[in-house]
Amino acid sequence: MKIKENFMLRKVADTYVVVPVGDAVSSFNGMINLNEAGAFLWRQFECDNTLESVLEAMLQEYDVDEAVAKKDLEKFVAELKENDLLN
Repeated sequence: MKIKENFMLRKVADTYVVVPVGDAVSSFNGMINLNEAGAFLWRQFECDNTLESVLEAMLQEYDVDEAVAKKDLEKFVAELKENDLLN
């Protein structure tokens, strides 16, 4: 799984935002606000990664129960798919 091209993650003050660039500007209006964990997940999907490898990265980065991490990851991926942001 990988984030589609033409989306950039930036940190503005204490907030992470994803903005469309290039061709994506015409098809995606607005921006996406992410917290630190969301930005971490976004960066994982900037490269082609499996759910399993991203889950493992989450467990190494954060002190979180595996079941909770998996549920949060599935919710994040569902939102990416709903907004057509994954290849």
